[in-house]
Amino acid sequence: MVAGSCGGLVKAQNKAPPLVLVVGDSLSAEYGLRRGSGWVALLADKGRQEKPQFEVQNASISGDTTSGGRSRLPALLAQHKPQVVVIELGGNDALRGLPIKMTEDNLTQMVQACQAAGARVLLVGMQVPPNYGAAYSEDFSRAFGRVATAQKTGLVPFLLKGVADRPDALRLFQADRIHPTEEAHPQMLANVWPELRRLLR
Repeated sequence: MVAGSCGGLVKAQNKAPPLVLVVGDSLSAEYGLRRGSGWVALLADKGRQEKPQFEVQNASISGDTTSGGRSRLPALLAQHKPQVVVIELGGNDALRGLPIKMTEDNLTQMVQACQAAGARVLLVGMQVPPNYGAAYSEDFSRAFGRVATAQKTGLVPFLLKGVADRPDALRLFQADRIHPTEEAHPQMLANVWPELRRLLR
């Protein structure tokens, strides 16, 4: 409590800035990159510059799947109490050829857990090469939109838009041809930011 100008008492308000929790895989965990150069770190820099400001907590783990994210999400929500959760998972499910229905169910459960905790959700979609056939790849990419529509979340249809779909895409990927280089991460942030900004308002 602090004294008011007329001798009364008013509550001191030190409201913390909104927290954005990113739950992702290697694309968000700076795999093969210089620390602080990935799109989540760039987002944190933006959070310190924006008005109003916001904070970012990166809980991404290389190799994580939607099953892994679903299992560790409750503890993350309880610990960080985020206002917005960015879910960037599913790519490793597809690389392993896991059933799309399972991926979709896991994403749905994650979204519902976030919403039950009072957080808005931004779902970040992915596309994969037709290693398991064109039908699998197409249905996989649509799964994110189905979840976002059903659960009324924000959606980034493709994290690597402007990176993986350009004629010279190979120069923006590391030697494994899976993980983007540092040069690609500003574009990845540019794909995420417009949708995230809407949720932060």
